[in-house]
Amino acid sequence: MDVRFTDEFDGGFGWTVADKLPRTAHALATSQGVWLVDPVDAPAAVERARGLGEISGVIQLLDRHSRDCEALAAQLGVPRFEVPAEEIPGSTLLVLPIVRSRFWNEVALWSNEHRTLVCADALGTLPFFRAPGERLGLHPLLRLRPTLVTRSLRGLTPEHVLCGHGEGVHGETAAAVLEEALSTARRRLPRAWANAARQLARRRS
Repeated sequence: MDVRFTDEFDGGFGWTVADKLPRTAHALATSQGVWLVDPVDAPAAVERARGLGEISGVIQLLDRHSRDCEALAAQLGVPRFEVPAEEIPGSTLLVLPIVRSRFWNEVALWSNEHRTLVCADALGTLPFFRAPGERLGLHPLLRLRPTLVTRSLRGLTPEHVLCGHGEGVHGETAAAVLEEALSTARRRLPRAWANAARQLARRRS
C-alpha cells in the first residue's frame, strides 16, 4: 500500500492512499481523545494516531466511504459512528448536515478547538473536484445545488479544511478559500465539469 502522510497540524494529521482517486483519511486530536475520520487501514498511520492519545472512535462521514471504518473500530475496540445525524457522544465535534437522500448521505465535522472543518466528498482539492485555477472545489454533482453545502458551511472561519480526497487547505487563507469555493460553485460549473470529465477519461485510460 502506497501511503503518504499529509495535513500535518497541531490538531492531527492525514494520510493519503494512492489509488485511481486517491483517498485521504484523518486523525483528529481533541481534548476528548483522538478520532479517526473515514480511515483507511494503514498500520503506520494507525500507530501514529494512537501516539496522539487514546482513540475515542471512528467516524464515517459519507455512506459510500465505508473504507476500513468497521474493521478498525472493531480492531481498536471503539465505537463507529456511521454518518451521524446528531452530536457524537463524548465529543465536542459539531456534526454539519450536507446531503441526506436515498442516493447520497453525507455530513461534515467542525472542531472549534483547532478551527478545523472536515469533509468527505462535499469538498476536494484533487483536479476532479476543481475548476481550473481553484484550490478547493465542490464535488461536481453538488455544484448543481450548491445550497446543500453552503447552508451548513457558509459563515465558518476555518484555519484548516480537510478533505476525503486530496491535501487540505491550511492557514490564514483557508476561510477565504472556502468562501470562494462556496460562492462560485454554480458559476464555475461548466469548467469544473469539463475538468472532471478529463480526469475520468485519464483514470479509464
